[in-house]
Amino acid sequence: MTSIFKNKKGLGRGLSSLIGDTKTVSKNNKISVSDLIRNRYQPRKNFDEESLVELTNSIKARGIIQPIIARNSDKKGKYEIIAGERRWLAAQKAGLHEVPVVIVEADNKKALEFGIVENVQRHDLNPVEEAEGYKRLIDEFAYDQEQVANFIGKSRSHITNCLRLLTLTDDILDLLKKNKISQGHAKVLVGHENASNIVKKIIKKNLSVRQTENLVRIHKSYSKSQSASKDPNIRKLENDISEKIGLLVKIQNKRNNRGYLTFSYRDLDQLNYLIEIIKKHF
Repeated sequence: MTSIFKNKKGLGRGLSSLIGDTKTVSKNNKISVSDLIRNRYQPRKNFDEESLVELTNSIKARGIIQPIIARNSDKKGKYEIIAGERRWLAAQKAGLHEVPVVIVEADNKKALEFGIVENVQRHDLNPVEEAEGYKRLIDEFAYDQEQVANFIGKSRSHITNCLRLLTLTDDILDLLKKNKISQGHAKVLVGHENASNIVKKIIKKNLSVRQTENLVRIHKSYSKSQSASKDPNIRKLENDISEKIGLLVKIQNKRNNRGYLTFSYRDLDQLNYLIEIIKKHF
């Protein structure tokens, strides 16, 4: 069975190993597309339309090179796809009536493993879908993070960082799913009490990940350094200027209204950036 998939482009070692470890009921079948149904454990919820069109055109030109993997379904005469749903969708768009299918014996755990490994190896999952897939392995099938890391072929820290994304609010996760913000942005926001407000600034000002890190650092610095004695108008002014230029700003105002305005920078790039702002406006 393993030889059917050996060295196929796009298949990672995890999926190849799964296939090799799974008992094959039948192989090289041609099955009607209408007899296949979606995998209930498919971690992927969204399929990029442009990518699907490209695959459809490829199937029209060359057919389906890699067979779909399926298992017997609870529904009579139907087979549940456990790897290859995207090929199945594209085949329908291409007008195919039958597709090559390998039928294997697989329980629910194995079906989820197939779905996660195939999509992770092909980089087809958005960060939220990937994290949710790992969480299902942990919650439903008693994996721990180390086991998930070994199984998927990723580092333990990668699994941990993915799972931490799920602690973000639904509005931020939705933006991440829709690629309105990147995974880098989302990682910076994890654990921040003002994450929902900061993400609005990311979208409005089209902030880079580095700019977002600076903004979060500013918010954290203020939360630590602000005291009840400081005039709230001064704190607001500090915050407004900081958000405007992306650097930490402190205002020390004395009783005679004399004082200091301080800009903090971490490296020469930030210093040059500040100098350019001053030159441009003064």
